[in-house]
Amino acid sequence: MILPSGTPMSQAATNLQTDLLRTFVSIVDLGSFTKAGKTLGRTQPAVSLQMRRLEELVGRPLLRQEGRSFQLTPDGEMLLSYARDILLLNDHAAAFFNRARQEGTLRVGLPSDYAVAFLQGVITDYARRHPEVALEISCGLSTAILERMRGDDLDLVIAMVDSGRTQYLSRSWIERPIWAGAREGRVEVGAGLRIAAHPDGCTYRARMIQALDAAHIRWRISYTSPGISGLQNAVLNGLGISALTCHTLLPGMRVLGPEDGLPPLEDIRVGLFYKYPRLSPAGIDLVNHVIAHLDRAGTSGDLTRPPGELRGL
Repeated sequence: MILPSGTPMSQAATNLQTDLLRTFVSIVDLGSFTKAGKTLGRTQPAVSLQMRRLEELVGRPLLRQEGRSFQLTPDGEMLLSYARDILLLNDHAAAFFNRARQEGTLRVGLPSDYAVAFLQGVITDYARRHPEVALEISCGLSTAILERMRGDDLDLVIAMVDSGRTQYLSRSWIERPIWAGAREGRVEVGAGLRIAAHPDGCTYRARMIQALDAAHIRWRISYTSPGISGLQNAVLNGLGISALTCHTLLPGMRVLGPEDGLPPLEDIRVGLFYKYPRLSPAGIDLVNHVIAHLDRAGTSGDLTRPPGELRGL
């Protein structure tokens, strides 16, 4: 880049120091200046001083005090996204040159509807590359596994994203649910539909009900199961139709659509969640591994493909 004549280098770029960004992310993820200070080994006044320094650097307020708590400003929301990526890249590079051994236990939460794709590709690929890291996988409704992460029972979570601002969200992408039925089964919309679904609280269940109610199609829940295999068997055996993903569609099923009288299903936003201050070096590496697969899925649409050497990861 060519600078205008007489322009000092200090005016050309702002150096957002990683220690300031780390303090900022820690405050947001842990919910208080005091907790961030304990995690980072700093006093509360020192943490406050770092936040003031960061706000001076960007020239914008990042946090807004509301009683005893705080909220991110719109500029704070934007910087938080950049800060997470900067810290991930910094710590991944540091781990590479330090050759730190990544070991220990990582607790991962996956939604039942989306676990198949990740277990087939992303998670198993990471486990194969890092046998020294013990993975504990928990599957369940997005609301349940996100609550477990807030309580520090899980380190990293893939979950459906609610509308509005979502705490601990790092990356998100769109998943399009599809209607699925038995290949030889008949769909008679006029007679009322039998639906196979996860228990109440599942996003896929909500999408089916919303679409059918909006189209004034009668329905009833004929089969309920917390596990994806139960829904798949119910669909294959003609007990009901369901909303699945391309990764959970099995031989013996067929995709249903407008030609069967069914309305389209609204897209679902899926996200990667974690508390950065709580991540171990192995956790940071897993986050980068997942992001590499997501980058590949952005062009191939297939999360089961290995990421190769994307971005040098």
